Amino acid sequence: MEGTQSVIEQLAERANADGWLVHRGRRINLKFLVGIGDADYIVAIRDGRVESVAPRTLPTDTGVFSFRAGNDVWADFWSAEPPRDRHDLFSMVAAGLATLDGELLPLMQNLQYFKDLLAAPRAAAVEA
Repeated sequence: MEGTQSVIEQLAERANADGWLVHRGRRINLKFLVGIGDADYIVAIRDGRVESVAPRTLPTDTGVFSFRAGNDVWADFWSAEPPRDRHDLFSMVAAGLATLDGELLPLMQNLQYFKDLLAAPRAAAVEA
């Protein structure tokens, strides 16, 4: 699998190509943070479409919530067949492999959207 940084950069392309995912998120308008190892990315969602995925440049740019895990955890999560405890966002948190912070209400109200959104790069691993 490619490096995790290049995978997160493909998130918009993969997610926006999924018509059902965009439809499911049609009322979501927010930014959230994805931490991959030492790198943080701000993901901007507008009407269910990923507008941008950009490296965080300001410490004050945090988004509504943040989800952080190590490079190896994300690499496993985005693999074609993720191992136990790395196959689901909340499994990663429960196993102590990831952290979730911030305002969780928008996440919980749209949980399946965010789970599918962050798993969207997995399709590239399946195709390979």
